Amino acid sequence: MSPEHAQRRSQVVLVEPALSQLPKLTATETHRLDRAIVAISVNPELGTPVPDTLLRDYVDDIDGVRVIYYVTALRQITIVAYVEA
Repeated sequence: MSPEHAQRRSQVVLVEPALSQLPKLTATETHRLDRAIVAISVNPELGTPVPDTLLRDYVDDIDGVRVIYYVTALRQITIVAYVEA
């Protein structure tokens, strides 16, 4: 697939609860988290819907990462509310 026809990534924004968790992560944990966020930006439907909310829960058991997020209506921005690595 040519670059102009490639799937567009959503812009990822971390809100305060997620931002406050980042300084607590090691370099290895940050790297694992980065890989998960890239995967979510390419396919925002990866996570499991959290019942009765707009949130999605993405868990990567191999890398030991969990991200709670939601996607805006136009799927252009993914807002991360919680990270765990």
